[in-house]
Amino acid sequence: MMDWKEAEELACKFLKKKGYKILERNYRTKYGEIDIVARDGREIVFVEVKSGSGKVDPLERIDLKKVRNLEQTARFYMIQNKLKGPARVDFVRVTPEGIDHFEGIWLG
Repeated sequence: MMDWKEAEELACKFLKKKGYKILERNYRTKYGEIDIVARDGREIVFVEVKSGSGKVDPLERIDLKKVRNLEQTARFYMIQNKLKGPARVDFVRVTPEGIDHFEGIWLG
């Protein structure tokens, strides 16, 4: 089973191949952490990476509280870096079977 660092590295490579520019990794605040901050064209994308193997889908570990913390941390990042414009939260699932990218929650 891969560890979270390996999963995040694979997710970064995957996103770069899709044309994303990685801006930051493991951004932390008192609200929470964002695994990857990237740019997709004009949009800032905050990426949560989940990995695992077995019967439980890694995405099942994302609950409403986690989503709210991600949104709050993302908003803080935008303010701290004086960024305006569209932003969203995406999820990347990394399993032994492959990588899935879910473009997700729009922040505005």
